[in-house]
Amino acid sequence: MTAAAAPVSAIYTGSVVHTRLRPVRHRLRYRMLFLLLDLDELPALEQRLRLFSSGSFNLFSFRARDHLDGTDTDLRVQVERALRDADIIPDGGAIRLLCMPRILGGAFNPLSIFFCHGADGALRAVLYEVNNTFRQRHSYLLPVIDPDEMPLRQACAKRFHVSPFMDMDLRYRFRLVPPGAKAAVAIDVRDEDGTIMSAGFAGRRSALTDANLWRAFLRHPFLAVRVLGGIHWEALKLWRKGLRLRPRPAPPATAISIGPRAGSA
Repeated sequence: MTAAAAPVSAIYTGSVVHTRLRPVRHRLRYRMLFLLLDLDELPALEQRLRLFSSGSFNLFSFRARDHLDGTDTDLRVQVERALRDADIIPDGGAIRLLCMPRILGGAFNPLSIFFCHGADGALRAVLYEVNNTFRQRHSYLLPVIDPDEMPLRQACAKRFHVSPFMDMDLRYRFRLVPPGAKAAVAIDVRDEDGTIMSAGFAGRRSALTDANLWRAFLRHPFLAVRVLGGIHWEALKLWRKGLRLRPRPAPPATAISIGPRAGSA
């Protein structure tokens, strides 16, 4: 009899760091908590954990409508539809989401990342989902050319308004270590003269258990409030340093932009 595979879903705790280089220098660092959720493990997680629920209120919870099209449509269905649009034929491989959970019903995810695997376990695409503070959402689906490349490097043009102090004619460069014992993502925002801002998260894995969830709650009891409050507080400091608001353009006509890998940018 074969032993059951250990769950992939886990907790990642670490820090988010932003460093703006131009036209003014500014740096921030916040402790942060993410969950890695294998979409196929959600029913089992809800049965095993008392402090976590999928689709209903709990100390920690997850709701499909916090992501992608904002409905309760199965996230695997939505992600696989996007993969087909990118000419990547899904074959039932794992889809894993790195995001901040709801805590006591509250959540705000500036960035969530879907890792899309093939049935052979190889990473085939990454979907970066971005929320701004204007209740708008956009995603970038980037195919993986070389799954053995580490860290994974990808890039795309900016299509979606996020920071009110950033222009639209910019590019993103991603460096990504898919979740294992550690998880890390770094994003450079660039113009024709080079990097304007770098942002990143690095965290360590711990098992997704009730005991670890309780410890995480004690460290991050009001995560959504702290994230939104931090965004506005840092914006105020940038404004006091002399930056002024850019006009907010309409969101893209399509919910997901499909882009190339960094090496082809």
